[in-house]
Amino acid sequence: MSGPTQRVFAARLAGTAVFDPQGDQVGRVRDVVALPRTRGPLSVLGLVVEVPGRRRVFVPMTRVTHIENGQVLTTGLVNMRRFEQRSTETLVLAELLDKTVAMADGSGPVVVEDVGLEQVRARDWAVTRLFVRRGQLRRGLSGRLARRGETLVVGIAEIADLISPDADQAATNLLAAFEGLKATDLADTLRELTAKRRLEVASALDDERLADVLEELGEDDRVEILSALEGERAAHVLEEMQPDDAADLLAELPAEQAEALLTLMEPDEADPVRRLLAYDEDTAGGLMTSEPVILAPDDTVAEALAHVRRVELPTTLATLVYVCRPPLETPTGRYLGAAHIQRLLREPPQTPLGQVMDKDLQPLAPRAGLQRVTRELAAYNLVSLPVVDEDGHLLGAVTADDVLDHLLPEDWREQDEDEPRRRRRSARVVPGGDRG
Repeated sequence: MSGPTQRVFAARLAGTAVFDPQGDQVGRVRDVVALPRTRGPLSVLGLVVEVPGRRRVFVPMTRVTHIENGQVLTTGLVNMRRFEQRSTETLVLAELLDKTVAMADGSGPVVVEDVGLEQVRARDWAVTRLFVRRGQLRRGLSGRLARRGETLVVGIAEIADLISPDADQAATNLLAAFEGLKATDLADTLRELTAKRRLEVASALDDERLADVLEELGEDDRVEILSALEGERAAHVLEEMQPDDAADLLAELPAEQAEALLTLMEPDEADPVRRLLAYDEDTAGGLMTSEPVILAPDDTVAEALAHVRRVELPTTLATLVYVCRPPLETPTGRYLGAAHIQRLLREPPQTPLGQVMDKDLQPLAPRAGLQRVTRELAAYNLVSLPVVDEDGHLLGAVTADDVLDHLLPEDWREQDEDEPRRRRRSARVVPGGDRG
């Protein structure tokens, strides 16, 4: 005898943990795959699940045994081949949320805010209803999009055409579904979208969030997105990026376009980026960030620890505090040494940094090549190294993550950790007719 019918809204599935029969977590739901029918509801084929290694795989609904209490239970049989959307398939979260559709009764357009899934037979699911809002999203005085109009739940048959292409589509509800994603995971989501939808979602992000996501995207995708933004908006996003990441992105643009964006940026934000662009990308100067933690020798251990505790500070920059004579903005006064975070944790809070700094840490010249930088980081087990000019002024710091970005293949963000790109692009054969 079959159990009670299961119903769930798709947006609530985003990020939901997926477990095997033994209670071990397999991954997290990132989207729902549906197949349009000529008549009636859309068939739900399965779930896009992100498994360890940031790989997204397909889990068919025939292997989903239950959805309850914020978790998805499966049979435990998961095909680990990377998910690739087929031309006939629809991604429910990515493509249907925020879509404007017409009511079949001619009462006007509505915006899809959520999609209802229902178990119509044992392990057989369909899109049966939609949570929609009448009227358009409007931008308020604060600049944020505000929801206006009546909301209602309608059956799928009450919509004229859910799958037809839409000229313009917002991304408010999609971003709400993915609100808790880290920038790296949101970048993975954007990478899976069509070019049109990717630009719509990117445009809906605030400047700081978009800057974080651009830093995690591959060259082609971030150039495409930045080039599609209006000039002032693009300049604001660049201002939110780390100077070295902004310089890397501008270096990928035509020189005339890059100069135009630099001119639109605030001078104090553009100047560090211009300095970084003066160096070849495979040198210490081209790799470095111009915003490491810099303090004076009279500053205390307590002050240094307060600086490295800042949430927005990248981990690689929090391992060393660079001690310099004023001025403390790059290019600084004379570089004196560096204070290691482990040493700081062992010292009394009021100890001056001048007494605990490492004077033997040899800085790099800005023209030092990538091989020299890599050798120094490896030889001394460091994640950061200072870069100084010929007069001993600190220009910035090279971090291990930036070196790795240059050592790895250009498309490393788009590759599975153990599956070559050429294999990913081949046709996928799923045993057992998972998506037949």
